[in-house]
Amino acid sequence: MKLADGLHRIGNDIVAAYLVVTPDGVTLVDAGLSGQWRDLLAELDSLGLTPADIRGLVLTHGDSDHIGFAERLRREHGVTVYVHTADAARARGEVSSSPNMRGARIGALARFLWYAGRKGGLRTTYLTQVAEVADGDVLDLPGSPHVIALPGHSPGSVAVHVPGVDAVFVGDALTTRHVLTGSEGPQPAPFTDDVPQADASLDRLAAIGATWVLPGHGSPWNQGTAEAVRRIREFSRS
Repeated sequence: MKLADGLHRIGNDIVAAYLVVTPDGVTLVDAGLSGQWRDLLAELDSLGLTPADIRGLVLTHGDSDHIGFAERLRREHGVTVYVHTADAARARGEVSSSPNMRGARIGALARFLWYAGRKGGLRTTYLTQVAEVADGDVLDLPGSPHVIALPGHSPGSVAVHVPGVDAVFVGDALTTRHVLTGSEGPQPAPFTDDVPQADASLDRLAAIGATWVLPGHGSPWNQGTAEAVRRIREFSRS
């Protein structure tokens, strides 16, 4: 799905990944669920491209619903997968988190589990090799993505800022559709390891100044980072 020139989404409001498309090739941000591989191929084909045009995959963090087809892309097509050092072990399946389902609504949770199950989300293929990145890195990939540490959801959660498409990819630093409740609009994401740290990281996000704020779950947001953070803080106070 085209969002803007050079900016595409695969998946939907339940689980999404993104493509930055340039004349020099494609940078992929996150890898969703394993069954979204077909969605990736279809989006690439609509652009006259193939996985051979993907120059790199940047993960916003190492959770299972963001690394879905990453190992397949790495193994079958030689695509380097980048992840923050603090989440490298998570992406390799060496550490895990314990999801907190408190406050879940049956309908929203059932929809998430149904979609995840349909798309292979109940089986995780962890990465065997990753390239580690750090806060402030500018990667030698199409769009020159900037890595901005946003710890909290996980220790190595990052934003991936691509100025050329006026977008920042935020993973689960926030959500615009809560997978456990169905609540829509900018708000804190569920399953966050350290909630106070995640809230503090939002100040860094607000300072980026990108128009497009693209989460792993929920609708694309195009009213800017500052407004997204303002809405989250308002939501948290309500």
